[in-house]
Amino acid sequence: MWRQVLLYFRTHSYHADNCQAKETLQNEDDVKAAQWIFKPMGSERMEMRKRQMSTTQETPGTAQAQHSTGNRGSNACCFCWCCCCSCSCLTVRNQDEERARRTSHELQAEGIPNCEESPAPTLEEVNGWAQSFDKLMLTPAGRNAFREFLRTEFSEENMLFWMACEELKQESNKSVIEEKARLIYEDYISILSPKEVSLDSRVREVINRNMLEPSQHTFDDAQLQIYTLMHRDSYPRFMNSAIYKDLLQSLSEKSIEA
Repeated sequence: MWRQVLLYFRTHSYHADNCQAKETLQNEDDVKAAQWIFKPMGSERMEMRKRQMSTTQETPGTAQAQHSTGNRGSNACCFCWCCCCSCSCLTVRNQDEERARRTSHELQAEGIPNCEESPAPTLEEVNGWAQSFDKLMLTPAGRNAFREFLRTEFSEENMLFWMACEELKQESNKSVIEEKARLIYEDYISILSPKEVSLDSRVREVINRNMLEPSQHTFDDAQLQIYTLMHRDSYPRFMNSAIYKDLLQSLSEKSIEA
């Protein structure tokens, strides 16, 4: 073993690279002996040599490829370990993101749906809203005020769904009924809709059966459930809200001035 090491140093300088010396040795004992001999070089010199070798091996094209891969890594799915730009999963994801942005833009362009046309409510009418939820929902002015309050609680879809069901009941043409029922389902019943209303599983099963042959009463059970929800949950808060109190105070002041 020692004879091989001495023979090596006769033909190479003492400062040869540690890695190159190891390649000429034939077994583990030779490697250990070479490590002991090269110990005076110090760990700092060895680290410097390793950095120089790694820098030399890395090319600009490799660095650029790694940078591009890093940029694509955040968009890669769990199946696409290669992060290639032609990955079908990335294409689908990009299409979904574009569709979501387009949908969001369309919703912003549409804005808030217009309220019902109605004359200004009277003081007597507004006082009547506090007597029962039915009186509030009977008048367009009451529905508009309540709808404005629901909008502040991000639950306006409940009123919109109830009103859509009321419109459906007024239709008699079969093709119009089927089209409106489909739109109501997509807008307020589908779990994919951003305006989905809260319904229990029993009511959803009834709706799914009714949608096989849509009619004016396809959503009657759902409409009643949402009406009850608004009555028990939102209506008490509306009566204590600034929207109702300000309207009542404004009408009271006008009544006193008159």
